[in-house]
Amino acid sequence: MNKNYRIKDIAELSGVSTGTVDRILHKRGKVSIEAREKVEKVLKEIDYHPNLIARSLALKKQYHLITVTPIVHAGSYWDQLCVGIEAAENDLFSYNVKVKRLYFDQYDKDSFDQLIPQIENTDCQGVVIATLFKESVLSLTKMLDKKEVPYVLIDAYIENTQAISYYGTPSFDSGYIAGRLIFNQIRNDEDLVIFKVSRKGNQASTQGQIREEGFRKYLSEKDYKGRIYSLAIQAGDDDKNKELIHEFLHNHPQINKGIIFNSKAYMIGNYLSDNDAREDFKLVGYDAIEGNIQYLKDGRITHLIAQRPEVQGVNCIKALFRHLVLKEKNEPINYMPIDILMKENIQYYNNYI
Repeated sequence: MNKNYRIKDIAELSGVSTGTVDRILHKRGKVSIEAREKVEKVLKEIDYHPNLIARSLALKKQYHLITVTPIVHAGSYWDQLCVGIEAAENDLFSYNVKVKRLYFDQYDKDSFDQLIPQIENTDCQGVVIATLFKESVLSLTKMLDKKEVPYVLIDAYIENTQAISYYGTPSFDSGYIAGRLIFNQIRNDEDLVIFKVSRKGNQASTQGQIREEGFRKYLSEKDYKGRIYSLAIQAGDDDKNKELIHEFLHNHPQINKGIIFNSKAYMIGNYLSDNDAREDFKLVGYDAIEGNIQYLKDGRITHLIAQRPEVQGVNCIKALFRHLVLKEKNEPINYMPIDILMKENIQYYNNYI
């Protein structure tokens, strides 16, 4: 047959989703035996050769994508996500897909805003946006809408945009689950503390705000009688944090449970471990990064809620690829699993679906 079959065509012939076909063709992720047999039967019937598509597209057009994410530090949550972005770029090399990385300070909204004119003046065909600062993101997406440049959102979903896709956990539900994890460890009248990483101008992250809403909703439904304290800590200032945490725990000896709605749980763990402080103090945190896993294993952290950042990184780039190159429609909202990790199951966890 002379037809150049698209992934969408193969999916329709096989009776499976485009995502399933993509995973089979690129040997990524798990699919059922039944689905694999259906797809392989169609591939054989149409004499499918993946390189034919690559050849038909090669040298005709280049696709320049931009990712807008926080500055990457080795081993961090955003580092894991960028590993996924790089993997997707490598997979799509033969399609002339190139990714330019732009970074901002996740604790400074102004650093995000400064990228908007740069993106406006850059010739690009698609953008991936980490949505830490809601109002800034809306400014960026409004500009992209005018230029008719497609974009994908990651981290937290933001309504009233024309994003072709979102990849991430349902933030409110994630916080709601965190509420249950904490509530199951305390008395109904026991006080708690929420640790918050300070941002310039007291600008909270979109993700953190929504998670906290879900957290408080669960406790409210359970008629929680205790008091919830907040303690602001400083990113990158260990000495100051030791002082802040020490003073707080000294002044509130009744509190032995806390939560932090981002990947910085290890910062509290560092203080507790270095100062051999409050063996009874337990914490719930987010993201399976190395520092957090250490304290999950030793019991300082009772649970981590994880969201597979590397998978998100792969998927956000491939969503733009499907939209731009294959002319396929993406699912608008793609929720990652809400993974609940404990020291008993962390050894079996990985970043892939």
